Amino acid sequence: MANERQEILEGLLEVLRTVRTIDPAKLEGVTEETDFLTDMDTPSTELINIAAKVEQKFDIEFEDEDIDRMGSKVKDVIDLIIMVMERSANK
Repeated sequence: MANERQEILEGLLEVLRTVRTIDPAKLEGVTEETDFLTDMDTPSTELINIAAKVEQKFDIEFEDEDIDRMGSKVKDVIDLIIMVMERSANK
């Protein structure tokens, strides 16, 4: 499971490098505990944009309530991606 999380983190970082409001220097040394809002200074409005890019990258679809539940830490997004992947696999 840890390996899967690492792969998702790497994919997430690829997505974040395309977000112009995030300073690339802030993506150095990102961990699951990194907070988008405080550590990366990501505007909260940008999280929706990031979620949309994540959907494309991982070929998943978030429900509105998934987005509402999404916390602001990297691990929250990874948890959400895994949950949605599992939900899709079980349909």
